[in-house]
Amino acid sequence: MAISFDKAFGTLPDSLLVKSRRAELLAANLANSDTPGYKAKDLDFASIFKGSMEGGSLAMTATAKGHIQPEGVNNLAMAEKYRIPLQSSLDGNTVNTQLEKSEFSKNSVQYQATLELLGSKFKGLFGAIRGE
Repeated sequence: MAISFDKAFGTLPDSLLVKSRRAELLAANLANSDTPGYKAKDLDFASIFKGSMEGGSLAMTATAKGHIQPEGVNNLAMAEKYRIPLQSSLDGNTVNTQLEKSEFSKNSVQYQATLELLGSKFKGLFGAIRGE
């Protein structure tokens, strides 16, 4: 009987991809907290969830032979949105440092938990392969 990795791992690989991209965005926001005119970005989870439920994957796929697949474009890039600030600074910067630090910490904990879940899935598969 063949092992289907898609069924075995579920959404965990896509979840790691989302959390990794979100960490990059939050880090960029923090790094640019003093840059005049910088607009804070985050991922729109509603559009990511909707896209993953419809297509089953975060990567864009061509559904017809005539479709062009642009390089470097995926559903995560399309889910990047500018964050609406509670109060922007006088120089136009919309980064709220406290919020960014809080979201970065929360995202880091979620990323680590997802890694541990994926590790337990691998351990279970190795046990099944060995016949344990």
